[in-house]
Amino acid sequence: MSKEIMTIKEVSEYLKMNYRTVYRLAEKGEIPAFKLGKNWRVRKDLLDKWIEEQIKKKSKKDKS
Repeated sequence: MSKEIMTIKEVSEYLKMNYRTVYRLAEKGEIPAFKLGKNWRVRKDLLDKWIEEQIKKKSKKDKS
């Protein structure tokens, strides 16, 4: 299991999303992120797990 820690910039590049959008998601607690001092950080393994959960939720909605 990877314990790699990513910055918001790295997450935005990984997800191919705007930096500000990822930052807002972190602030709202919508992605698995934590603050380290003044900066947001994300564990890559938890982010990947969150992505899988989002895909499962979408699949369940589509089947309904």
